[in-house]
Amino acid sequence: MASSHSSSPVPQGSSSDVFFKKEVDPAKHIRPVQSLPDVCPKEPTGDSNSICVAPSLVTDQHRWTIYHSKVNLPAALNDPRLAKRESDFFTKTWGLDFVDTEVIPSFYLPQISKEHFTVYQQEISQREKIHERCKNICPPKDTFDRTLLHTHDKSRTDLEQVPKIFMKPDFALDDSLTFNSVLPWSHFNTAGGKGNRDAASSKLLQEKLSHYLDIVEVNIAHQISLRSEAFFHAMTSQHELQDYLKKTSQAVKMLRDKIAQIDKVMCEGSLHILRLALTRNNCVKVYNKLKLMATVHQTQPTVQVLLSTSEFVGALDLIATTQEVLQQELQGIHSFRHLGSQLCELEKLIDKMMVAEFSTYSHSDLNRPLEDDCQILEEERLVSLVFGLLKQRKLSFLEIYSEEMIITAKNIIKQCVINKVSQIEELDTDAVMKLADQMRMLNFPQWFDLLTDIFSKFIVFLQRVKATLNVIHSVVLSVLDKNQRTRELEISQQKNAAKDNSLDTEVAYLIHDGIFISDAFSESELTPIAVDTASQRNASPNSEPCSSDSVSEPECTTDSSSSKEQIPSSATPGGVDIMVNEDMKLTDLELGKLANNTQELLYSASDICHDRAVKFLMARAKDGFLEKLNSTEFITLSRLMETFIFDTEQICGRKSMSLLGALQSQASKFVNRFHEERKTKLSLLLDNERWKQADVPAEFQDLVDSLSDGKIALPEKKSGATEERKPAEVLIVEGQQYAVVGTVLLLIRIILEYCQCVDNIPSVTTDMLTRLSDLLKYFNSRSCQLVLGAGALQVVGLKTITTKNLALSSRCLQLIVHYIPVIRAHFEARLQPKQYSMLRHFDHITKDYHDHIAEISAKLVAIMDNLFDKLLSKYEVKAPVPSTCFRNICKQMAKMHEAMIDLLPEEQIQMLFLRINASYKLHLKKQLSHLNVINDGGPQNGLVTADVAFYTGNLQALKGLKDLDLNMAEIWEQKR
Repeated sequence: MASSHSSSPVPQGSSSDVFFKKEVDPAKHIRPVQSLPDVCPKEPTGDSNSICVAPSLVTDQHRWTIYHSKVNLPAALNDPRLAKRESDFFTKTWGLDFVDTEVIPSFYLPQISKEHFTVYQQEISQREKIHERCKNICPPKDTFDRTLLHTHDKSRTDLEQVPKIFMKPDFALDDSLTFNSVLPWSHFNTAGGKGNRDAASSKLLQEKLSHYLDIVEVNIAHQISLRSEAFFHAMTSQHELQDYLKKTSQAVKMLRDKIAQIDKVMCEGSLHILRLALTRNNCVKVYNKLKLMATVHQTQPTVQVLLSTSEFVGALDLIATTQEVLQQELQGIHSFRHLGSQLCELEKLIDKMMVAEFSTYSHSDLNRPLEDDCQILEEERLVSLVFGLLKQRKLSFLEIYSEEMIITAKNIIKQCVINKVSQIEELDTDAVMKLADQMRMLNFPQWFDLLTDIFSKFIVFLQRVKATLNVIHSVVLSVLDKNQRTRELEISQQKNAAKDNSLDTEVAYLIHDGIFISDAFSESELTPIAVDTASQRNASPNSEPCSSDSVSEPECTTDSSSSKEQIPSSATPGGVDIMVNEDMKLTDLELGKLANNTQELLYSASDICHDRAVKFLMARAKDGFLEKLNSTEFITLSRLMETFIFDTEQICGRKSMSLLGALQSQASKFVNRFHEERKTKLSLLLDNERWKQADVPAEFQDLVDSLSDGKIALPEKKSGATEERKPAEVLIVEGQQYAVVGTVLLLIRIILEYCQCVDNIPSVTTDMLTRLSDLLKYFNSRSCQLVLGAGALQVVGLKTITTKNLALSSRCLQLIVHYIPVIRAHFEARLQPKQYSMLRHFDHITKDYHDHIAEISAKLVAIMDNLFDKLLSKYEVKAPVPSTCFRNICKQMAKMHEAMIDLLPEEQIQMLFLRINASYKLHLKKQLSHLNVINDGGPQNGLVTADVAFYTGNLQALKGLKDLDLNMAEIWEQKR
């Protein structure tokens, strides 16, 4: 039963109770413990100041206690000081000041589950079965008599008089519907002169409600009376309970005295030592914190000093270290609440300063005099800038360098042109204002010197760019290598940590003031180390907290960063040491992409130089200057450009195609002009050729002799020896004599010029092969038109095409055919394997030339065939012997032999006369058959035999035809 009482304060430990309460200074204010409100204030509650801190039932047994409280049930249920009735029976009488709080479960009470009752259930199960069996056998007796039943029915009848609305669990008068049903407003309406009646009805309502209250109280009292035996039993057991409590109180007092003595003897000293150790640690921490604050306070002035000397990396490291300290060790310091944002703004300013500084450095590096031997300008400054930009993830600095390269390349060409134009006095710079027009007024030697100077300046420019980009590439690779090693170290540390976690560790549970005692000892042991670290980190007030050379040292790092591994170092190609910091937050993908971009930027530098060179060439080629160059000049220009292309490829590692494309374009134009000039020259030579044997100058013989050594090259002119040597009648080629016309001699020289051009300009090999094939085809077709087609009669004005002209033409064609394999081998050695299919042109040309030679031979045979047909058709078998017909035939044969003996070799003459002899025998046999002359030994047979013998003797008497097998027996028809 909750009853009205005056609760004593919460028990407080004595001064010796160190486990419950620390020693407190008496001067400090202690909040008094409020007592619970009393329902019956008239009862003596006692003075709160006189209550002992530790309650004792022995000393307080004669004083008024809660057990002296006597109050009726309605007073316990109806507290007049409460605004409404509380639902909790035990706490509704405790007053308005009571705040219900959740009771924290005790750590010393075990959690009770069903498993705790398993043993008990097993022991009682047998008894429960016996009890249930007895209940079934002996049913319970009706303990209620009829009087009690009658009383119960009467109580139920009385309760039925109370309206059901009062019995509802959600009954509340603050509900408007409930209030109107309980207290109708009609009973309180005084209008219309009905005041007396309403007052009577209000009184009746009050009496009705009082009646309902009495019924409820009577029923409650009846229920209490039914349980009076339990109340009386509880009252009788109070005396025994008081005896037990007295003994318990005495035992508790003795226990407390012993605990107090143990605490004083064994615990107070040790705990006091622990408190002093904790206090000392706290003082050291505060001291170190103040020194750290002093160091952080000097951050901004130090950053300004570093920026004044362009030490961007040192300033960024100092800002990063300071921000780390602010976030970890000085978090929550009110005086530094704005320092973080100020450092962020300062960091943004440094970003802009670094970008501007890199732009300035790029301009200074690329625009310094090219005569300077130093390839890298202030390498340490470049390394510092690149590190700072990488640290701040400003990866667009390569674009700045690329833009500066384009501007520098333009300026190099412009400055070279200005210098060259200013050196030439013949140019009137006042009349021609534009620099491009002044450049176009230069002749080839002057312009060639200008181009050579530009190319040399571009080579130096590319070497400087390569050196600078190599430094940047080295820095990027150093950072990438550091990231990979850091990742490997983290993986190894994780493996070691996993091994350490598998070991069993002891945890100290003894806690004092919220701190593990084991931690207090460990902190006291680590205190000297912390002091030393703090003293190293915090410099004296007169010295600078950090500098660019000591950013990574302990005085500029936090305690959390003091355990970082040693920073690795590498070196740039120039020998500058690279110290990689820990704060690089770039990923391997970003660093790899940046390294590739650095290499691509070097390729881009080569492309820029080639593009500017192409524009320079195109500016000079506007008036057709390059197309007007002779072979020597163009070859010189081509070699210069090829050398520049090769040098840039060696520097940058990749061949740029723009200048090569421009060279090929100009080379194609040159090849077209070269071919058209020589084709026109050959056409003029053929149109004026009279197809007579020409003398061979000594220089052409030397030219042919050089070809016999396997080298196709134009020999150098010898000024003195050439004038003394006389021209030869024939051209000697590998021991064979070739009687040629002057056009063929010049054609051989032209062919060698084609081959020499291929050696000088390898890029035009395929074009030259095509053009040379066209030239050889043109000579073959044009010579055929002029000689076989008798075109020389109209073009040159020859009276007739003689056998000597035909033989000379055939010999010239044979000379060209002799050199076609040599030309083919020369081009084959300079073609790519995939281009060998173009060599089929020489096969076609060789076939065409052989066909032409065969046609000439057929033409010579046809001439004699016509002669035989004309003469032998008039042949008559009669005296004299030899006949006139055979005399004329032999005369013509001798003339033909005389015309060709000095032109064609002996073998060809024999083959030709064999074919002529076959034609002769055919016509003679036909005529003898027509005359019915047979080989019968008669007179006609004798005459024919004499004429044939005369023909045979004369033919074999000719030079080179002595051993010719004429087989004249074929002239006679076989006997049937």
